[in-house]
Amino acid sequence: MSPAGGALLAAAAPAAQQAGGRLVVAALLGIALIVVLITRFRLHPFLALTLGSLLVGAVAGLPMADTIESFGDGFGSTAAGVGTLIALGAMFGKLLADSGGADSIVDTMVGRSGPRSLPWTMAAVGAVIGLPMFFEIGLVLLMPVIFLVARRSGLSLIQVGVPALAGLSVMHGLVPPHPGPLVAIDALNADLGVTLALGVAVAVPTVVLAGPLFARLAARWVDVPAPRMYQGRGGEVEAAGPGEARNAGAGDGADDRTDDRTGDQADGRAAAGREAGRRPSFAVTLATVLLPVVLMMGKAVADLVAAEGTVVRSALDFVGTPLVALLIAVVVAIFTLGVGGGMGGKGIAGSLESSLPPIAGILLIVAAGGGFKQTLVDTGIGKLVAGWVQDSGLSVLLLAWLVAVAIRLATGSATVATVTASGILAPLVSGMDTAQTSLLVLAIGAGSLFFSHVNDAGFWLVKEYFGLTVGQNLKTWSLMETVISVVGLVLVLALSLVL
Repeated sequence: MSPAGGALLAAAAPAAQQAGGRLVVAALLGIALIVVLITRFRLHPFLALTLGSLLVGAVAGLPMADTIESFGDGFGSTAAGVGTLIALGAMFGKLLADSGGADSIVDTMVGRSGPRSLPWTMAAVGAVIGLPMFFEIGLVLLMPVIFLVARRSGLSLIQVGVPALAGLSVMHGLVPPHPGPLVAIDALNADLGVTLALGVAVAVPTVVLAGPLFARLAARWVDVPAPRMYQGRGGEVEAAGPGEARNAGAGDGADDRTDDRTGDQADGRAAAGREAGRRPSFAVTLATVLLPVVLMMGKAVADLVAAEGTVVRSALDFVGTPLVALLIAVVVAIFTLGVGGGMGGKGIAGSLESSLPPIAGILLIVAAGGGFKQTLVDTGIGKLVAGWVQDSGLSVLLLAWLVAVAIRLATGSATVATVTASGILAPLVSGMDTAQTSLLVLAIGAGSLFFSHVNDAGFWLVKEYFGLTVGQNLKTWSLMETVISVVGLVLVLALSLVL
């Protein structure tokens, strides 16, 4: 190399280091602003992510017009790609709850279990109910059943409740079509079918370890009786089945978080359903719940074994596309769950309509997270991080988990942790194959569940429902979430060695 060339490189090195340092400061300040606005000032994550994006662009030296354009592009593409799926998932879950289909699943599975197998059954119930429903909806739906099962079986509330919570939480963090995994899949351009298959493979053993097995230990540390909630006008509803117990308790606020219809509409639909005595059968309900999963996994299998261009491959690729699969599932559910549950046309229309307002906040958070991700990408921060990781030899999966853990602990939001970590790590996927990219999604999802504590709304929801002290909730719910996160990471790393 000539002396002139060496001088140019020597002069360029400090400039590159200075630019890199500025990008790091921009990213850290943006994340810090988001954390402070959410935790200290209780600002909605949508606003926090929007302001954080603008700060990142300003500090990184990106023109403000370009920053706004980047945020808008990310916001729009995420809303288009993920928002429709979340909306369809919410419709499906609301039909499942309103039709009595969820009651059929719970009553059948619990009714066929003995005292020893009840914790395992509750884990399975939590996982099945959690597959199409958001965590909070599934939790409120299952609480009457958890209380009733604990009282009737004589088992500890913790021994019965923790497995159900584990099933719900694992599905929420690791398995699409939940918002977190969908956002990560969209940001990292992962294959949804492959991610779904690997997510289920990781979820099953994780639920077992964090659910029934961990519950045995947690029940020794914390022993609380089942609260006497969900009472009808005649008093305690223990003589009723779990499904009837849920109906009797609906007036005590069991459906406040999902049903935005008027009280007369809700009461009218519930009364009509009880008078008719109709609800979908267990087999029909289970088949309907698993339909979108089968369609999306069928596409993944077809991509591996079927020749491109064949009729079978083309058909499975079409029906297995997430949007089409969920759309088919909602249309089928209208007939199998809605009509099969005796809801009637007005009841079905009301259920579908009332499913959307509660998810407006989630849609805005997810879309703003996409805008934040795109701002990070356009400033070049992601490429800088990617270069550091490649040079350090650190596992990308471990780094993804650590980043998600840090943001989860700071903000308390699994969704914010997922969307932020996905944005930071998006440039790392360029050299990764399909399976490894899907494992990266799962590593982020596992990290986003780590140690729920006092800044997480879910922490207080569980505490109040179970009647626990803060210390007891830390020993049960918070540790359960940590077990899910760590076991999920271990399984993801193990899969990365063979895929």
